[in-house]
Amino acid sequence: MEELTNQDPKSRWQRWRENISSHYRMTIMNEDTFEEVRSFRLSLGNVYLALSTIVVLVAAIVVLLVTYTPLKYYLFGVERNVEREELIAMNRDLIALERDVEAMTHYANTFRDLLLGEYQSVLEAQQQMDSTDLQSLDNVEEVTLSEEEIQFRREMELEALGQSARSGSRLPTAGSRDIPLEQMFMVAPLNGEIVGAFSTNKTHLGIDIISPKGTPVKSIMEGHVILSDFTYDTGYTIGIQHQNGVVSFYKHNSELLKTVGSFVKGGEAIAIIGNTGHQTTGPHLHFELWWRGIPVNPVDYIRF
Repeated sequence: MEELTNQDPKSRWQRWRENISSHYRMTIMNEDTFEEVRSFRLSLGNVYLALSTIVVLVAAIVVLLVTYTPLKYYLFGVERNVEREELIAMNRDLIALERDVEAMTHYANTFRDLLLGEYQSVLEAQQQMDSTDLQSLDNVEEVTLSEEEIQFRREMELEALGQSARSGSRLPTAGSRDIPLEQMFMVAPLNGEIVGAFSTNKTHLGIDIISPKGTPVKSIMEGHVILSDFTYDTGYTIGIQHQNGVVSFYKHNSELLKTVGSFVKGGEAIAIIGNTGHQTTGPHLHFELWWRGIPVNPVDYIRF
């Protein structure tokens, strides 16, 4: 008894090392025949090492997924500041594109109506204005222009002056936007006989002029070409935007000499008389004169 008590008991570390180094055999047997299918020689150290390796691999995979994939945005609620800024910029660009598309659509519809003659005539517009209750205008609140709008109008006026100076044309005088149509000097687009008169019933919003084949068609005033294309009804058609809200159209030409965006002077050749388009029965020029969105009779303002 005394000898047993004097022996030093094994420490826990020693016992753990002995258990780690102990070998075991794991056997897989057939349940029905008890035949040994496969056996493995294992130790606790090998089991611990295999489990530790698996845990380290899983942890490494999780770290990589969280670091290099969008998984962190869903697990930890990290805000994606870069993507938010990109979304804000894309939304701003989308709003600008919608405005541009709306403006282009309105522009295209306006000139489609001009070509098809779907605007009100002068007589109908005057009758509609006379029938309007003018007392309702007292309830209209005065609209004040913002600083941005005032600056934009100034820039547009300066741009018009610069364009006129670069083109060598006469600079507009102060108040030129309010010049009556009767006081504007216009060159006859063609010298010939008028065979089709202006009508206010929306069937003929211009005049028809006949002239020899190959005669050039001239611009009535200086301006910028806003339309130069072929249409089914009017053939080769050209339209020019002039000052003071004046727009002129020249239809059924055989050839167009100017393109959209070109600046032309008064009396400059812009087309050649022809017989193109479905709505024509012979070589002639169909000429239309519009002022502030309303067709007017060219004979009242131009000497042919």
